[in-house]
Amino acid sequence: MLLLGAGPHAALADSIADKVEVCTRCHGQVGKPTDKSIPVIWGQQAGYIYIQLRDFKRGDRKNEIMQRIASGFEKDDMLAIAQYFSQKPWPDLGQPRSPKDVAERALSAEHSVGCTGCHLDHFQGDSTVPRLAGQSHEYLTKTMNDFRTRARGNNPGMTDLMLATPPDDITALAQYLAGL
Repeated sequence: MLLLGAGPHAALADSIADKVEVCTRCHGQVGKPTDKSIPVIWGQQAGYIYIQLRDFKRGDRKNEIMQRIASGFEKDDMLAIAQYFSQKPWPDLGQPRSPKDVAERALSAEHSVGCTGCHLDHFQGDSTVPRLAGQSHEYLTKTMNDFRTRARGNNPGMTDLMLATPPDDITALAQYLAGL
């Protein structure tokens, strides 16, 4: 049983429906997060969602709210939540396509970094690799910079790649990917 929240208004989540309802409070009822620095999880890769929940539970990925929520999940809960959200349609956040000069810089950076080697040609991800296309600009920027500064340490390979990527390229990549 998962205890959510704090104080007298804490809720108990017993079913998968209750557990995913907790997720939608921040990640959005229709897949659009309430805060743009929170990732879209509707339509995200199931394997990736599971690994992130596992990493929050283990403390390998830091976020006070997510660690508290994930700490009450068992492996089967995390797998079911991941499967549930992966089957939802990816929401359109209405983000504009990047201007031509930004797209060119982003594609040049991608060529150097090799993003599509894991995230695939259309940045759709696969299995345990996340979709980046259409993710919020704010979340993409924050995440790439968190890898760069080692604030996010649950993927050392991404840390290495972001350390090798100039800040202006990170800016261009975030804008480009958000507009896909």
